[in-house]
Amino acid sequence: MKTPYVVVIIIELMYTGMYVISKAALDQGMNPFVFTFYRQAAAALVLLPIALVFQRKNASSLSPRILLKMFFCALIGFTGSLGMCNLGITFTSATVATAATNSVPVFTFCFALLFRLEVMKLRSRSGIAKLAGIGLCLAGVLIIAFYLGPGLRPVNHHHAVAHASSPSHSPSRSTWIKGTFLMVLFSMTWSAWMLMQARLVDEYPNKMLVTVIECVFSVLQLFIIAVIAERDFSKWKLELNVTLLAIVYNGFVVTGISYYLQAWCMEMKGPVFLAMWTPLSFSLSTFCSWFFLGEIVHVGSIVGGALLVGGLYSVLWGKSKEPTIVSHSDTKTSHDSIQDEKGCHHKAQEEQEITWASEVEQV
Repeated sequence: MKTPYVVVIIIELMYTGMYVISKAALDQGMNPFVFTFYRQAAAALVLLPIALVFQRKNASSLSPRILLKMFFCALIGFTGSLGMCNLGITFTSATVATAATNSVPVFTFCFALLFRLEVMKLRSRSGIAKLAGIGLCLAGVLIIAFYLGPGLRPVNHHHAVAHASSPSHSPSRSTWIKGTFLMVLFSMTWSAWMLMQARLVDEYPNKMLVTVIECVFSVLQLFIIAVIAERDFSKWKLELNVTLLAIVYNGFVVTGISYYLQAWCMEMKGPVFLAMWTPLSFSLSTFCSWFFLGEIVHVGSIVGGALLVGGLYSVLWGKSKEPTIVSHSDTKTSHDSIQDEKGCHHKAQEEQEITWASEVEQV
């Protein structure tokens, strides 16, 4: 059946639009934390009514301890990581942002290895592949940060956004390095959030309610940070331009539509299938930012991004070669529990297996 392939391409197109439009909006001059606040507020407007209709009765089961865990998950996963992501995009490009997302599963694996949730046998083919993937990701990040190389100048001089980045507004070398490492921090914090989220969902398996409450918490947290970062409220004003388009697109299309399509796609083909298509958004974003925004695409970004993609596939291949001793009935039960938000608790290892491969698509 070709439908999952069509759907996953649509998902990658949506994420390409997210990074390119966000870059265009941030180039208009809006503070990245103010932009992230508006993005999360738009997402909350989408998710909150749904939760009130379908999950209102389950809210009474929330304990103060669970709410506190949700607060810190929101602080790390939404407030911290998305804030650094948009700040990194401001300092670099949409190409670097999409390239960095390929490292998220690798960082998740490293954290899982650190906390002994994963095992890496260096004498096995899977262990060597995982280690090679980590090395490729590290090399890719260093190349993007410290090697620009020749630039590919845009052939289209009539850009879709009037004030998008241009050769005359290219960031300085120090700003580029700073932005690259902010994207690395984004990937690391997002990976850490995925592990925290897996534990939280294992304890409180209502995924929709967890997501909505964390989204609301992040709106409150980002408002405080945005007020500190941008005290001139005249710069908070929204107009009918690309900034408003980016906020609406992120909140409604990415949060409201793409997340549903991802859940459907994982149900049909599994999380690894979804993660394998992530490099498509890197290629599309590179072209779109070059053609529509007029960005100079440097050879270093392309080579570094290719190494990050290679690292992703190496780790995915290593994971696929791990011996799995699971009965057919256990596999079916585990699959059903993922689809049912009110289902049974997952085992920690099963939750991690699903999480680390699918999280790259949850930005």
